[in-house]
Amino acid sequence: MLSKEIAQTIVKETSYNLNRNINIMDKKGQIIASGDPSRIDDIHEGALEVLKNSEALIITSDQKEVWRGAHPGINLPIIFQDEIVGVIGISGNPEEIRELGGIVKMITELMIKQKFIASQLEWQQRTKEMIIEELLKNSPSYSTIERGLNLINIELQSPFMTLVIQLADRTITNQVLTQKIEEILGKNNGLVGFININRMFIAFSGFTQSEADNKLNKIHQEFKKMMLKFRLAFSTPFQAMGNFSQSYIDCDLALKISDESEVFISYAELEPKALIYKIDRAWVEKFTTRIMNKTLDKYADTLETFFKNNLKYPANSR
Repeated sequence: MLSKEIAQTIVKETSYNLNRNINIMDKKGQIIASGDPSRIDDIHEGALEVLKNSEALIITSDQKEVWRGAHPGINLPIIFQDEIVGVIGISGNPEEIRELGGIVKMITELMIKQKFIASQLEWQQRTKEMIIEELLKNSPSYSTIERGLNLINIELQSPFMTLVIQLADRTITNQVLTQKIEEILGKNNGLVGFININRMFIAFSGFTQSEADNKLNKIHQEFKKMMLKFRLAFSTPFQAMGNFSQSYIDCDLALKISDESEVFISYAELEPKALIYKIDRAWVEKFTTRIMNKTLDKYADTLETFFKNNLKYPANSR
C-alpha cells in the first residue's frame, strides 16, 4: 500500500509546508522518498528499530552514529488498517520538532487512507465497466458477469431497463457524474459506467415502473441542474439479462432518429418510427417501386409530413 509514488507525494506536501526534511521508509527500512534525493534507497537503521518495536524512536545529535543512515530527528511508525506499513522520519532537533511528529504521522496516515479509498473506487468502477461491456455483447458470458457482480457485491434483478446518456463537452469528471447517478439509484440497484468518452450506460435493476419513472426524472433533473449539454434515451422494461444488448441498440436508435432538440427520449414513444427505420432499405425500395403510382406520388410530401408528426395530422394544416 505504501508505494514510492504515494511516499513521494507525502514527502513533497509535508516537507514544503513544514520546511523540514521528511523521509519515508518501507517495511524493510529502506528510504523510498526523501526531501534529500541523495538518501533514497539507503537503509535507515532507526526505521528498522521502529519496525521491530512498533514504537517511536528519537535520535539526538550524539546518537546519530549509532543508527546507520540516520540523522537527528524523530521516527514514527505509519499505521494502516492496524498494521505498520512503513516509517516516517522528520529531521531536526528532537526538542523543536517533537510536537510536529504526531501531526505529520496523522497527515501521512490520512493520505494513505485517502489514496487507498480512491484506488478501491477506481477498481470497482473498472469492474462495473467490464460487466457492462460483457452485457452489451450479442452472446454475453453469464459466468463472467456473475463473477464480476460477486466481486463488487451487486446482484442484478429483473425487471431491467437501459438508460443511455450522450454528453457534449463538459468539465465535470466521469467519477462525479457516476457518483451522482449511483446516489439517485441507491446501493446495488443497477450499474453505471462510461462506454466511451461522452456516453454513459445505466442499467436499472429491480425497479417497478413507477420507481423507474421516478429515478429517470431525478437523473434528468440532476443533469439539468449541473447545466450539462446532454440527451437521454431509455428503453422499455425487459425481464431477461440477455436483452441488454438489444435495449442498448434501441436507445442508440432513439437518439439517432429523434429530433436533436429532444433531451428526454422514450424508445417506447418512438417505437413505430423505429420499426420502420429498421426495415431493410433494399426491401423498402422494391416495395415502394411496386406500389407507388402517380396518385400516391402526388401525396408524397403530405405523407412525409404525416410521418414526421408521429402519424398525427398537423394542426396548422387544417
